[in-house]
Amino acid sequence: MKHTRRNAFKILGLALALGGLSLPAAHGHDDDDDDRAGRVFTSTNAVAGNELLVYAAPRDGALTLQARLATQGQGTGTGLGNQGAVTLSGNGRFLFVVNALSNSVSTFAIRRNGLELRSTVDSGGQRPISVTEHEGIVYVLNAEGAGNVTGFRNAGGTLQPLSGSTQPLSAASGTGSAQVGFSPDGDVLLVTEKATNKLASYRVRGDGRIDAPVVTASAGATPFGFAFDRRGHALVSEAFGGAANASAVSSYGFEDWAPAKPMLISPTVGTTQTAACWVVVTPNGRHAYVTNTGSGTISSYSVQKSGKLTLAQGIAATSGAGPVDAAISADGRGLFVLNAGSNSITSFSISHDGALTATGSVTGLPAGSNGLAAN
Repeated sequence: MKHTRRNAFKILGLALALGGLSLPAAHGHDDDDDDRAGRVFTSTNAVAGNELLVYAAPRDGALTLQARLATQGQGTGTGLGNQGAVTLSGNGRFLFVVNALSNSVSTFAIRRNGLELRSTVDSGGQRPISVTEHEGIVYVLNAEGAGNVTGFRNAGGTLQPLSGSTQPLSAASGTGSAQVGFSPDGDVLLVTEKATNKLASYRVRGDGRIDAPVVTASAGATPFGFAFDRRGHALVSEAFGGAANASAVSSYGFEDWAPAKPMLISPTVGTTQTAACWVVVTPNGRHAYVTNTGSGTISSYSVQKSGKLTLAQGIAATSGAGPVDAAISADGRGLFVLNAGSNSITSFSISHDGALTATGSVTGLPAGSNGLAAN
């Protein structure tokens, strides 16, 4: 199994004072990670002006809207066919939001008593749809035009272009890319491509720049979203073009002798549902959940230490109409699902054995809302 190492770059400027909108917190010092937890984030993706929506997430119950913060960018107002439009930094101190129509990325600083927009910068391409971060290095997936992944350094919330970091996808156009994400150790950057049925993976160098893509055929058709477990296995959802009851999840590992080459572990383990698109994994790495957009359901998987997958429940829960993005709280006890068909977010509690119990739903989100993150 691949060994862990860390990138050399660290986030700078974390001690800068925050202004912005005040949000309540129970107690604790402003820098305590626990005091920043308990929120759920999504974006309106609105053409008139994208906004970050901030919700309080109680242990048991529906979310409560706390804030709407302008990103100073524009969304498309419609679905982006993506995962990762709203992403937290690994240390939980920053949040990144793509502005797909204005080709930009916004960065917010997070403390227990507020969020502040720190920067909105050019994404380095057309139609950014997904963003990921590892130890201060940020990569953005630009899905239109030639398509690319472009890197930045996060300097206290201001993204600074990383020279020489832009790399192409598997083809010059028409890849239907969906998500970009770092492996837990930061050694690999992965991109899913729905239209080509391929995975593009990149070895990450010590300075944060990446090598040319390694292109691998997906085990199943229409690879869409993915999540890494804590041991570095990639769990990739496969929508199979939306064919009825045909969707699945496959898992891959990475080895030292081929650091950027996905090695298939479990091929196409079916959900028995339709259009599996978004996938998340609990922090302990034992359970994974997939939203089935065509079925309005959530499927659950058991994940072994080896990365091998077993379908636990084809229907672990039902959500609102058209479930899309999903997120798990940092403590692993809450699952949140954005429902595109009903403009809502449904909350679930996660039991020790991975079973889901619905705890509430908040409605009235703007149509076209996109991306979901939780802390």
